[in-house]
Amino acid sequence: MLRHYNAINISFSMPMENKTARLTVLVDPAKKQAFEKICHAQDMTPSQVLRRLIREFMDQHAPAGPARKQPAGRRPR
Repeated sequence: MLRHYNAINISFSMPMENKTARLTVLVDPAKKQAFEKICHAQDMTPSQVLRRLIREFMDQHAPAGPARKQPAGRRPR
């Protein structure tokens, strides 16, 4: 069975390093549409929501180290 997915592209920028990485996620089109609608209702972009989820996941599961340092001016949530 052939499934069709929409891609969500997310760019991460780090204020201190001026570097960006792209993460492409394949999701079911109906889920993508519902996710975007919920994000809009919360006055947030999908990228903002996913960056927050990634930060929270890393806070819970990643060991402390240079990759986990908070950029200057950013407070932990």
